[in-house]
Amino acid sequence: MKLHTLFAAVLFATMGSAFAQNATSQDGVKIGGNSLLSKFAPVGALENQAATQYAQTMQQAEKQHALGPDNHPQVLRLRAIANKLIPYSLKWNERAKQWKWEINLLGSKQINAYCMPGGKIAFYSGILDTLKLTDDEVAIVMGHEIAHALREHGAERAVKSSAANLFVKGVEIFAGAKGYDPNIAGSIAGGAANMTMLKFSRDNETEADIVGLDIAARAGYDPRAGVALWQKMGMVNKGAPPQWLSTHPAGQNRIAEIRRHLPEVMPLYVKAKALSLNGIAPYRTNVKGIDPVTYP
Repeated sequence: MKLHTLFAAVLFATMGSAFAQNATSQDGVKIGGNSLLSKFAPVGALENQAATQYAQTMQQAEKQHALGPDNHPQVLRLRAIANKLIPYSLKWNERAKQWKWEINLLGSKQINAYCMPGGKIAFYSGILDTLKLTDDEVAIVMGHEIAHALREHGAERAVKSSAANLFVKGVEIFAGAKGYDPNIAGSIAGGAANMTMLKFSRDNETEADIVGLDIAARAGYDPRAGVALWQKMGMVNKGAPPQWLSTHPAGQNRIAEIRRHLPEVMPLYVKAKALSLNGIAPYRTNVKGIDPVTYP
């Protein structure tokens, strides 16, 4: 297959994957199946690699006295929330039923959390302490990170990256054969490929936000906490780059997207909590300067 044809096929598969499969469920958010691109990646091998890397990270953290002990209040809290979310995660990926889920706390000021392929979750103490996350907000973050693993975004990204590299190399070869400077052609093609990869990454982040809302709501966590969460993030990330230069959507865009999907997930939340949408109390976070989040 020619390089440009392969890259075109990858782009087509990316754009068409959302329409190629049915929505995962009748209620909740309406998202198609996982990207067709993940089928081209060795998912099992990636999960094994992630498990090894995760174990090494935890061992290193333990040596540095930065791994939260099993009886640490925040570790107990994170694992309790994870235990509520995981059952509602399984429908999004058949492989998740066999994952050996783990959740750990790393002592670091980083405002970060992740879930590696295979269900390996880590939270940094910085995100809990700096943002003063409520349980609902922890669930939103955790649901988002779990969604990345469930949707196999890591495998998808690996295939896209390989295709982009092939595309750039093909442009260089073609330019050289036509008498043009391959370095200049490759630089231009690389810039275009990089901007495309940034767009793919932002799309994955948005998808993880949406799927994470669904998981959290079904587990009884208020999805409106996502609005407050990103308002908190905005307070500490005032110097964030423009959205088009970032792998993550801008905070205001994420808030707008969350609000757009509240009609799909709020019924799941009130059902889980045995409440009624009529007259439901606003969501109130624990930081001054953030208004209560109402619905509708």
